[in-house]
Amino acid sequence: MSELDAARKNMVEAYVMTSGVTDDRILAAMNRVPREQFVPEAKRSIAYLGDDLCVKEASDGEPGRFLMDPRVLGKLMELASLSSSDLVLDIGPATGYSTALLADLTDTVVAIECDSDLAEKASATLLDLSVDNAAVIEGSLPEGNTKQGPFDVIFLNGSVPFVPSELLDQLKEGGRLVGVVREGNVGKARVYVKSGAQSTHWDGFEAGIHPLPGFEVAETFTF
Repeated sequence: MSELDAARKNMVEAYVMTSGVTDDRILAAMNRVPREQFVPEAKRSIAYLGDDLCVKEASDGEPGRFLMDPRVLGKLMELASLSSSDLVLDIGPATGYSTALLADLTDTVVAIECDSDLAEKASATLLDLSVDNAAVIEGSLPEGNTKQGPFDVIFLNGSVPFVPSELLDQLKEGGRLVGVVREGNVGKARVYVKSGAQSTHWDGFEAGIHPLPGFEVAETFTF
């Protein structure tokens, strides 16, 4: 077993499983998908630590981009109740690690990434790993992808202050949107379920992860 293979196994056993993830399919996917392939080469030695990992530094007013803490990622995927027949919309995957995991667990994944460089890197890495049931498309994260929907699952790769109705409208009947919604300084895992023209939601665990770009709430001023 290589050093990185051992680190991957340790991440699953020491971080993901101990955080409460029990779905064997998710644990097996995390043991299979090489997370180090989705991070800058200089950071491959820390690819399996239990924390958000920066894959693109902030610059020119644009925020930095991160791969989600694997513990939070695994727990969110478990909340999504993923099925092997699901069509999934992966929002803001950065370099595509979440896309690879979702592709391992479901039928088809459409990933939307707003950063052209990251979208290109994600596509190239997925191709290198022979992931043939996922596609990365450059586009607006809050707008999703109406052309490929409706979706069984929509997965948010970062925290947001709100979930746009445009995304909820892209769910199939009974479809689930899963992500971390920030209320003040607290982030909570939230599951939305489509029911007719409406959706219901419920909250799971608390989580502090980096925000997704494009979902910022405009500040208002009172004079």
